[in-house]
Amino acid sequence: MLGNESKHIHTARSASTIMLAFVFANLLGLVRQVIINRTFGTSPVLDAYFTAFRVPDLIFHVIAGGALGSAFIPTFTTLLAKESKTEAWKLASAIVNWLLIVSTTFAGISGLFAPWLIQQFLAPGFSKEQISVVATLMQIMLGATVIFGSSGLLMGIHHSHQHFLSPALAPALYNAGITVGAILLTPKWGIYGLAYGVLIGAFLHLAIQIPRLIRYSGQYTLTLGIQNKFVKTVGRLMLPRTIGLSIWQINFWINTIICSGLPPGSLSALVIAFQIFTFPQAAIAQAIATAVFPTFSKQVALGHTDRMRQSLNSSLRGALYLSIPASAGLCIIGRPIIEILFQNDTFSANSTNMVVWALNWYALGLVSHSVVEIVTRAFYAFKDTRTPMIVGGISMILNVILSLVLASAFLANNYYPHGGLALANTIATTAEMMALLWIIGPRLAGLQIIKILKSVIKTMIGTITMSIFLYIWLQITILPVIVTVLGGVTIGIIIFWGITAACGSQQANKIPMIIVRQIKKLGA
Repeated sequence: MLGNESKHIHTARSASTIMLAFVFANLLGLVRQVIINRTFGTSPVLDAYFTAFRVPDLIFHVIAGGALGSAFIPTFTTLLAKESKTEAWKLASAIVNWLLIVSTTFAGISGLFAPWLIQQFLAPGFSKEQISVVATLMQIMLGATVIFGSSGLLMGIHHSHQHFLSPALAPALYNAGITVGAILLTPKWGIYGLAYGVLIGAFLHLAIQIPRLIRYSGQYTLTLGIQNKFVKTVGRLMLPRTIGLSIWQINFWINTIICSGLPPGSLSALVIAFQIFTFPQAAIAQAIATAVFPTFSKQVALGHTDRMRQSLNSSLRGALYLSIPASAGLCIIGRPIIEILFQNDTFSANSTNMVVWALNWYALGLVSHSVVEIVTRAFYAFKDTRTPMIVGGISMILNVILSLVLASAFLANNYYPHGGLALANTIATTAEMMALLWIIGPRLAGLQIIKILKSVIKTMIGTITMSIFLYIWLQITILPVIVTVLGGVTIGIIIFWGITAACGSQQANKIPMIIVRQIKKLGA
């Protein structure tokens, strides 16, 4: 038990390190978005920029993301755990070579047929001028997908070695690159400056990870490993995940198609709302999932199912402890935050209303997104990529149906129709969460649900108390808006932590220990 508790503490410390790095990365991303939004507002030209992201994003998540998140890390970790270092690096070499070949091929074909793809599949509602702009932006940004293939593999190698800082800082440098483009390049090249900023950010994303990689003393091999059984294992595991990611990316694709026929600025408002939503989602769920995934993989490889169950339970309780109050906080203070950050002559009050409308519907799904992010890692640790693919596929179908129905329903009732797309995402993800939890339970001989529910009750008491305070605070405070928001958030966090600690929450009691250890680590 002591060893297992130590493992949980180690995972919590790793998660806290990643959270800090993710928060830093998202703060830079926030700065980037403030500059972009204040420059372009929710305009057709920004719609074009976000639309151009769809194909590069699809290529990266389907190819690189599919290989790394579900297939490479468990296989590579297993080889390291069994002290097969030579085989592990042969595997890494073969995978990176395949990633370069496939991503370059797809990027080249997509760039060549960009105008046709946009007109036929991506944004049929756009004008010819917008399609031309989207095509050029896409062709520039496709180069980043090739870089991200290699960079994504390096992240997987670092995670397998239980090193999280360099890969966690990589997104910060990516955002820094786009920010450079927004500040220095857009005055001369307009929206195209952002696309070049994406390329700069991709190079920085890769560069930050190389110094630590050298310390592993791994040997690169010019091979495709066609007959290598471990490469075949990665390919076998990757296929269902690739299909699953392809299916899920269709959601964003369909959102783009639907928004191309909605009032101008709808796509920009939806994307900006989702970017704000992903700030807590990345800092909470992605940080915990990234930290615990190598642990899951090692526990499964060594046959420690009981420890795996306890690790998953602890991770879920931690994610719920953070995501429940974050969801409430987004709904209550989302509007003043957007007003402070974005609103000016270009980003109008109507732009704020459009973003807030979508953000509120997304915020309701923060808990579901967080749980799905972690539970899918449990399936991947068991080298089961098929189940999440099937569940994700059904969820995607539900999302598409709901997107069409709710967008039409919102429009018919004189609501911003893009809000229906955000609500569809929340409903579909909640259904996906429930299905995954129901399926994973028997594999682990239960999830200790009672323990999770007791933790959730304590968290809800703290969240309700915090929410009441924030609502009253915003109504009665006459301080400047930025002081009101920062003060409210700070005091609200303290109230939430104090109430949950008084209720005996294990997560609340761990926070001071983690903070002290992080301070000591920084001072060492």
